[in-house]
Amino acid sequence: MPITKSAIKKLRADKKKATFNRSTKTKAKSAVDEFKKLLSMESLGKAFSAVDRAAKKGVIKKGKADRIKSRLSKKIAK
Repeated sequence: MPITKSAIKKLRADKKKATFNRSTKTKAKSAVDEFKKLLSMESLGKAFSAVDRAAKKGVIKKGKADRIKSRLSKKIAK
């Protein structure tokens, strides 16, 4: 466990950030899964939005977001 005051604050902030990151990642993942189930343009837009939001917040990297969006676009093109 942290001893110094700043380390205690950092631990507290990290826990909050981890919770936020986990929820953002889960929202993006569930939107992608929903698209895979429905394969509609509306769900594609929601998935793109969720993935872009996660990338903007730094939860996932921009390249990974682009890769996910590319793969989803390929599925809708079939």
